Amino acid sequence: MTQSNQHDSQLDPVTFAVLKSAFESIVDDMAYTVMRTARSPIVRDVLDYSTTMCDAKGRILAQAKTVALHLGAVPDAMEALQRHYDNDLHPGDVIIFNDPYDGGMHLPDIFMFKPIFAEQHLLGFAVVICHHCDVGGRVPGSNASDSTEIFQEGLRIPPLKLFDRGVRNKTLFDIIAKNVRLPDLVIGDLEAQLATCALGEREFVRLVGKYGVEVLEGFIVDLLDYGERLTRKAFAAWPDGTYRFTDYIDGDGFDESAIPIQVAITVTGDHIKVDFDGSSPQVRGAINSTLSFTKSATYLAVRCMLDSDVPNNAGVYRCIDVSAPEGSVLNPEFPAPVAARALTGYRVADTVLGALSRIVPERAVAAGEGGNSVVCLGGYDKTTRQPFILVDMINGALGARATRDGIDAITNPSQNMSNMPVEILEATYPLLIEEYSLREDSCGAGRQRGGLGIIRQYRFLADEAILQLRSDRYEHRPYGLFGGGEAAPSRNLLSTGGNFELLPSKVTRTVHRDTVIRHEQAGGGGYGDPMMRPAAAVLADVLDGKISVPYARSGFGVVVRDGIVDEQATARLRAEHEGAPA
Repeated sequence: MTQSNQHDSQLDPVTFAVLKSAFESIVDDMAYTVMRTARSPIVRDVLDYSTTMCDAKGRILAQAKTVALHLGAVPDAMEALQRHYDNDLHPGDVIIFNDPYDGGMHLPDIFMFKPIFAEQHLLGFAVVICHHCDVGGRVPGSNASDSTEIFQEGLRIPPLKLFDRGVRNKTLFDIIAKNVRLPDLVIGDLEAQLATCALGEREFVRLVGKYGVEVLEGFIVDLLDYGERLTRKAFAAWPDGTYRFTDYIDGDGFDESAIPIQVAITVTGDHIKVDFDGSSPQVRGAINSTLSFTKSATYLAVRCMLDSDVPNNAGVYRCIDVSAPEGSVLNPEFPAPVAARALTGYRVADTVLGALSRIVPERAVAAGEGGNSVVCLGGYDKTTRQPFILVDMINGALGARATRDGIDAITNPSQNMSNMPVEILEATYPLLIEEYSLREDSCGAGRQRGGLGIIRQYRFLADEAILQLRSDRYEHRPYGLFGGGEAAPSRNLLSTGGNFELLPSKVTRTVHRDTVIRHEQAGGGGYGDPMMRPAAAVLADVLDGKISVPYARSGFGVVVRDGIVDEQATARLRAEHEGAPA
């Protein structure tokens, strides 16, 4: 167990609150800066990026409401940075890297760290992580689930100085530009990260100028202790014991065998241990997750069970130990591929949340859509030979909670991302969007029903491209809780002029003009006995087109005729269900 160095704070509560809010405002301003200055749609419109501030020891102080799955990996990334540059950090330095086996997560996510100094005194770091639209490799977008080793996935960057004491590393910029398919967008997004780090540096230094180094360093200790203290208070109220849960990934794209993610959470006083022993060995396909990413998904899931006033900082992590077997899908050995590791991170979060539902059921949430589905299309314009790369991340549905329905067509809690607007898709890429809608009957039935997933249908308008699909929840549908039903499974379909054919959940193939790609996303699981859902709520969903009349009957025991509830038939049907054997 990791304990903090508790101390008697000399900082008054008002100053503490002001500084806490100041750091939260800084990271939010950093997030808006990325959004305003990024070049690629995956960063600017999908919002696949994160911003945070760390202290001089690399401990997270505050994080913006961006991609939560990124930020729990920052501690391991900071360890890599400090291992390479412990005594070689100076004002004006900027360090970047993306190597999953040297501090990174997967190659498209490029970490950028800017050390912040005041009079040669290291204060902390501004940190920005962006998912870049391409980092080279065998397929456009560098995110294929069917790569079989890290060397196929793109340009690996160890911790290197992009700027050294303010001097631009032209060699590194040139190497990156020569190894990616869309250098203008990639370099443009790196410049957006630089602008964002500069803003974080400026605002941190401004606080130092107002309060002084001594006050700021005392505040940092207080802030991390505060996060730890609130977390330990919450854990102390949880019943001691070991709680287990298992969820599954449908396959890795090569082998359709189920891939188990197994967790045991042990609560001991004010501390928890999260152990993934029993999870699948690492797999051939690129869904392996680095241990840093596994930790990040775990921290995120646990944080969802805590009160909203618990700060998102490294003090929370002191109370949680995470372990996964070496050589497993959650802690792979080099050179295992990891490009599509986000899918496994989502399933880690689902598995941990499933175990937590047995500890704090009143805070539990049924499984959502399983994480975003990725539709990637990459090719070249026949006339200009200019490349295009679409990485569309479809965000879908939230599972039901104890007192509320799941939310329809919303980002997974792991992500805080956005669906790319249809107008941007059609203006930027050779595509026509033929359907973008809620998916009827995709929700899991329950006293509180799950959220609805969405449908996205594309018609491809260029001559040829490589299509990559990364989805899941085909066979192992999003689970319900406490009698709630599973959600509908996801589906990928493709048409080349005739009927749609059903595709596997993970696909890489060549497509041609007028190919139609359709993704039907899973919904969220239900919570509680669906026969306890008020008939009026079921009717409202029927009238809104969210569920069909047959699903109202089969899922909820509510008979709807001519737009009204047949109360007598509903009472008989629900009585039959109540008397049925369990």
